[in-house]
Amino acid sequence: MTPSANPGIATKLGDTLAAFGDWWLFALRAATGVVRRSFTAREFFRVAVEVGVNSVGVVAITGAFIGMVLAVQAYGQFHTIGLETSIGAVIHMSVVRELGPVLAAVMLAGRVGSALAAELATMRVTEQLDALACLGVDPVRYLVGPRVLACVLLLPLLTVVADVMGLIGSSVICLGVFDIDGHHYWRHTREFVKSWDVLIGLAKGIVFGGVLSLIACHRGFHSKPGAAGVGRAATEAFVVAFVAILVIDFLLAMLANSLYALLWPTAAARVV
Repeated sequence: MTPSANPGIATKLGDTLAAFGDWWLFALRAATGVVRRSFTAREFFRVAVEVGVNSVGVVAITGAFIGMVLAVQAYGQFHTIGLETSIGAVIHMSVVRELGPVLAAVMLAGRVGSALAAELATMRVTEQLDALACLGVDPVRYLVGPRVLACVLLLPLLTVVADVMGLIGSSVICLGVFDIDGHHYWRHTREFVKSWDVLIGLAKGIVFGGVLSLIACHRGFHSKPGAAGVGRAATEAFVVAFVAILVIDFLLAMLANSLYALLWPTAAARVV
């Protein structure tokens, strides 16, 4: 590495840290808006319908087909070793703990996150955010607050939809197509998938909802001028949110495993 490259790396690192700090300050202002209810109920319900109701279809379809694909891919391996009745436990665990919340969050980031960023970026370009500030209204609290609250409340519900459809899709393939014994199939699922796993999935949904909405709104508020800036903000919102979801999912999985071993030491040998 040449000495002339050091200033460039240092500058990029400094810009990254500054952007990360700015995002945390932005998140704090948005959280203050949620606590103080600095927005109207009408605006919240409008955003909630867009985030929740209009996203049910794509989340349900995605969850169902992911469950079907898992069943098709896993059946051959489990059938070879004579454990096909245990396939439901493995698939349902994967869907409830990992794939349900992650897929729901990714779908929401692609469908809603990009739209939120584009909407707020357009308001930035057309100086509507400046107009709100001139009227004495904090645009972050007024506009970001309801969007963050809607995502935090509704993504866990969308996670439930993805979980249920994934379980239905995998069960249809396993029981209807591969003719696995239903009694042992559901018995293994009931013994292996616990309430703890469901709670972990819902907790991930809450965290993902807050993070992706804050990232999308932050990108929209810091959009560059022009139509190109709006499009770039929408693209950056999805890409950054997608990467953040994967990283946070890994960290939460490690935390959940450690917490489970701490709360129930006798069951620490269980693969979670």
